[in-house]
Formats: sequence, structure tokens, C-alpha cells
Amino acid sequence: MNAPITVSVTGAAGNIGYALLFRLASGDCFGKDQPIKLRLLEITPAMGALEGVVMELNDGAFPLLHSIEISDDANVAFSGAQQIFLVGSKPRGPGMLRSDLVRTNGPIFTGQGKAINDNAADDVRVVVVGNPCNTNALIAMNSAPDVPNGRFTAMTRLDQNRAVSQLATKLGKTAGSIGKMAIWGNHGPSMFADYFNAECDGTPIPELVSDAWLKETFLPTVSKRGKAIINARGKSSAASAASAAIDHMATWFKGTAEGEWASMAIPSQGQYGVPEGLIFSFPVTISGGEYSVVEGLEFNDFAKAKLQATIDELAGEREAVSDLLG
Repeated sequence: MNAPITVSVTGAAGNIGYALLFRLASGDCFGKDQPIKLRLLEITPAMGALEGVVMELNDGAFPLLHSIEISDDANVAFSGAQQIFLVGSKPRGPGMLRSDLVRTNGPIFTGQGKAINDNAADDVRVVVVGNPCNTNALIAMNSAPDVPNGRFTAMTRLDQNRAVSQLATKLGKTAGSIGKMAIWGNHGPSMFADYFNAECDGTPIPELVSDAWLKETFLPTVSKRGKAIINARGKSSAASAASAAIDHMATWFKGTAEGEWASMAIPSQGQYGVPEGLIFSFPVTISGGEYSVVEGLEFNDFAKAKLQATIDELAGEREAVSDLLG
């Protein structure tokens, strides 16, 4: 059995946090031989609910769960943290524009970035789940000058999983048959699910499915899936978001298999013409805890236009919070 690692989760009493914590405690993320110490953050009014969640975690008698500490103070919750899930954020309300959401959540991630900078472990890794996650990650990163920029990521694995599921269903296959399904750009309306480079059992997707279906059905379905779930169940994605967060961190922790890609929103270094510094989703491979952007991919005019649209959206979000970036 390995030494315990410290895992922090914000918004821990919320729907996503609730779905996430039991997967973490059972070893689904870091492995069945990796004990964890949980440090859970909530806003003060939700601390009572969080105490109830902790009771349930304790009642689960998970062999890998070493300890649990709860707090409404980010400095406490991030003390010694090696893996951090930034889940908590204010939800988008009726009539609220995406730009309003960016401004509303910005200060939350400024404070959390500072707390990570001052209290987290030297080897910390962060995934931002709370939306708009790309720009929230940008804000947190800029608020943590002593933490390497590459330690801050945002979650587009949910978009990847949604895309994989749609293709597998269309082809009558299981999700495991779909490979190299990359998400580019923002976790938002403009994100690009790159079916051109995706495969099913090694065969390129464009050879198996009509271009019309891919453009007219597949892309809109993936990009609007979150809204469709809200319309259907009256609540936003929770279990699937938690599952994607597990996938994101598990892949970062354990690495990708040979020939496997993962979609992660990471600080751009100018790859594929993406402006440096944007938190932008690329296909990556991971080894030894370090990710590398997949190189050498080519794009037709349609894909180039999609990439530019998501670049523009993220650049606009960055401009909207420029005063929070120092």
C-alpha cells in the first residue's frame, strides 16, 4: 500500500461533489492501492450538509479513505493538497449570459488560486470543473504565481465522453471502440469535437459515418448536451460530470496507454496557432504525470473555422476578466 495522498474537493456537498467523493474514496481515480486524505471545502451555509456527506463517507467504510477534514476556509482545505478538484461555482441563473457567469465566478477563483499558491503541496495538480471552467482556471492560475502554470487545467473530458458515446451509439459499438476523439478549445458552445481524427477500432470515423450526420447531428448534439440534460431532468449534469473529472485526474495520474489521447484544457504555449496563455483544450498524451500536446495534426477549412471560433470565444472571456488577471 502506498503512502496517502491529499485530495481537495470544493463544492463538496453539491451534486457533482457528492457523486465525485464516493468514486474517489473507492479508488476509482488513483487506484486500488492508493489511500487518500480528503480535504473538503464548502461555503458556510452548506457546512451542515457537508457534515452529512462525511457521515455517509464514513459509513461506507472505504479501506482507502485515510481521513476527512472539512472547512469553509480555502487555506485550510488546500493545505498540503496534491490533487485538487475545483468543483464549486455559482450556477448560471435564469436570463444570465455566459459573460455574466464569467464575471460572477471570477472572484471565487481569484481567492482559491491564492489559497492554492500559499498552501498546496509542491506537486499539486488542479482540475477546474466549475463553469466557465477554462476561464476560471485561467483566473486561478494567474492568482497562483508560485505554482507552475501547467499544473492548472480545466475539464473537457465530459465533452470527449459525450462525443465518444454519440459515435459509439451511431455505430452500434461500445465506447471502448472509439479512439483519438479530441476536444479543442472551450468547454462551451464553441468547442470543437474533432471527428476528423477520431477512429472506431482503428478505422477513421469519416469513412464510417456520413459527413452530413457528423456536421448536422453529431456536433450540435455534443455541444448542446448539457442543456438537453437540464431540459430533461431539471438539473445540470452531475454524475457524468463527476465521472469525467475522475477520468481527467486518473489519466493525469496514471498516464495514457499507447495510441490513446485524452482531452484536457491546458495553458496554451502557442500550439496550432492558439494564443499563448489561453486555457485551451488539446488532445494530449501523458507519461510520468506530464502531458504533451499531440503534434502534427492537419485541419481542413471547416475544422480551421471551428478552431478559430473557439479561440475567439476564449479570447473574449479572457478580456472580460482582464482586471482579475494581474
